[in-house]
Amino acid sequence: MATTPQFVATPQVWMSQLTAANTARDGSGTLVTLVTGAASPGTRIDKIRIMGVGTVTAGMIRFFLASAGNTRLIKERPVAAVAPSGSVAGFEDEWTLQDGLYLPSASWSLLAAPNNAETFNVFAYGGNL
Repeated sequence: MATTPQFVATPQVWMSQLTAANTARDGSGTLVTLVTGAASPGTRIDKIRIMGVGTVTAGMIRFFLASAGNTRLIKERPVAAVAPSGSVAGFEDEWTLQDGLYLPSASWSLLAAPNNAETFNVFAYGGNL
């Protein structure tokens, strides 16, 4: 454990687009890599933003941590049905990680998948330590 606070040395924004439905909660199926950790001392993610692209139906966005061949569900974010228009904003959600999500090395990744075959843009904010 560090004896001094670890601050982001190189701020970054990562982005991915999710489109393939994946109802699995066990880390199988189609998953999209959102962030891969940097070499030691690693990467910290502070916030994740999800934006629906077009009409979305009620469902879920699932986030997984992967390392050394193990992929585990870490968070589910519910998706509310929305049909955007000129007067209705599209679906959006934000997940703030109060203490940050730490990826200690390049062998760690944060992955995501939507429950339904709909398009979502996902942004992660943080940086390399």
